[in-house]
Amino acid sequence: MPIRLLSEHMASMIAAGEVIERPASVVKELVENSLDAGATEISVEVSGGGSERIRVSDNGSGIPYDEVELAFQRFATSKLADPDDLDAIATLGFRGEALPSIASVARVSVATRAAGEDTGARVQVNEGEAVDKRPDGVARGTTITVSRLFRNVPARRKFLRSPATETAHIQNLVARYALAYPEVAFRLTAGRSSMSTPGSGSLREAMAAVHSLAVADGMLDLGTPDGDGYGGGGYGNGDGGYGYDGAGVAVSGLISQPSLDRANRGHMSFFVNRRWVQSRMLTFALEQAYRGFLKERRFPMAAVNIELPYGAVDVNAHPAKTEVRFRNGDRVFSALQQAAREVLTAHSPVHPLRGDGGGGHSGGNGGRGGSSPFWPSEPFKGQPTWGDGDRDGRGGYGGYGDGDGSGEAGTALTPKQTLPMLRALGQIQNTYIVAEGPDGMYLIDQHAAHERVMFERIKADAANSAGMSQALMEPVMVELDERRREILRARGDTLAELGMVVEPFGGDAHLIRAVPVILTDADPARALVEALDDMGQSAGGESWFDRAAHSLACHAAIRAGKTLAPEEIAALTRQLERCEQPHTCPHGRPTLIHLSGSRLEREFGRR
Repeated sequence: MPIRLLSEHMASMIAAGEVIERPASVVKELVENSLDAGATEISVEVSGGGSERIRVSDNGSGIPYDEVELAFQRFATSKLADPDDLDAIATLGFRGEALPSIASVARVSVATRAAGEDTGARVQVNEGEAVDKRPDGVARGTTITVSRLFRNVPARRKFLRSPATETAHIQNLVARYALAYPEVAFRLTAGRSSMSTPGSGSLREAMAAVHSLAVADGMLDLGTPDGDGYGGGGYGNGDGGYGYDGAGVAVSGLISQPSLDRANRGHMSFFVNRRWVQSRMLTFALEQAYRGFLKERRFPMAAVNIELPYGAVDVNAHPAKTEVRFRNGDRVFSALQQAAREVLTAHSPVHPLRGDGGGGHSGGNGGRGGSSPFWPSEPFKGQPTWGDGDRDGRGGYGGYGDGDGSGEAGTALTPKQTLPMLRALGQIQNTYIVAEGPDGMYLIDQHAAHERVMFERIKADAANSAGMSQALMEPVMVELDERRREILRARGDTLAELGMVVEPFGGDAHLIRAVPVILTDADPARALVEALDDMGQSAGGESWFDRAAHSLACHAAIRAGKTLAPEEIAALTRQLERCEQPHTCPHGRPTLIHLSGSRLEREFGRR
């Protein structure tokens, strides 16, 4: 077959296949154009899952009357003027391919009026050509209607999912941009379902509109002083975010409390300079920040913006513009991970007894009179710090309304700085420690709590390299299979760093010469085998060091069913209070749960 140049129409259809994958792709391109046009109100109407009709209206700057036809020519754009502009792209769109690609696979009509013009234009576009253009007195802004999507590409049309599935993709996309631009009022109508955001500039209010009030109230603020948006009411300059090492990286947004988790990663939204992106690196960085706060295979919710110089990120990596490349990805990774970790550590929650509304933020003003504001209480602000004068647990432990336990985020939140001093009372089933706190009763899982204590002690000893290892008077011999021997050969230095010194003795036999101090009363051989097995398992990116430390801490911790003396119960309670992350064990299970005083009063009919 001879080599031929493709016709312009064929080339346009191929290019459209790269940009327009499904109806949600059309919505994405049109919404991004509206945002670039400075719109403060954007309306999206969808029918038939988007394959029948999509209408996007905005109140942006509009298209000048004499430029409407040019807008549908390939590579025609108002967003780039010089090749150097490609090095620092500040707009969502820039290639000049969106409108031509849409017009090549659908019927398109446009009604627009530019700012400063008395008369607008109404245009019909068929296969990329404007076939009917006339002046019209339309409102300022642009309305684009796309119908019969992929009508001339049956191969693409038959691969579309059901209307319900395609509608769900559109809803997901509009929700992402509503979180990226909380100052823009979005309205989505898709059949009987609808969504609208207030456009107030408050990210928390946008989150409430997209998800629910309970979800929004259960989010933690990443560095924004007012907690209302990105960088104090909008992403913009990143004020109030986190910057590291002068790298110009700022992190802002909202992340969920550990109690507000999900079964998949679909509720994490990442934006780079307010551009919605899909990045494995950013997802992994946030998951790493939650390591130890969440159970395995549970994931957080998030709406996070990474603000950095435009020249430090390449957004021209993929035709759909959903993937980006960072000039210095390590710094971006560290900035996000550190910012999230600091917030989580400062605001670690004590898990409430299920159904216990006492202490939750979603319960209004605790049954006391007065009107309730839009946010019943501002999470984590104005919480008291427990000083020495409050060690007996008496006095005003304010800041937590009684609540009613409604909503997904009805959690008694106790930041690390306000973890109350507990008075240990005894054991239940030789497994749980009963303690009294300033606002009710606490149940402590003795194994999970001691595991947390041991884990932090192991890491502290490894960091200090002092008193962490105890040489054995007689080395202990252990036989290892090939798989364990391979792990030991590859990661024996990690175990040595933690205080467990092992050397080959010949064949399958190995000698354990020293163990961490916390394991001097344990079985060294069993501890080594379990550590190697845990290190050999996939742990979602967890470091070798942490895997080994988790295993050794679990092996050293007291077991459920062990009877503890009163002195041991009190000592374990005090040790847990001094931990950096006392609320969960290293695997993410809660170490203690809370039954509030108000719940006790209700159960006994005292209120």
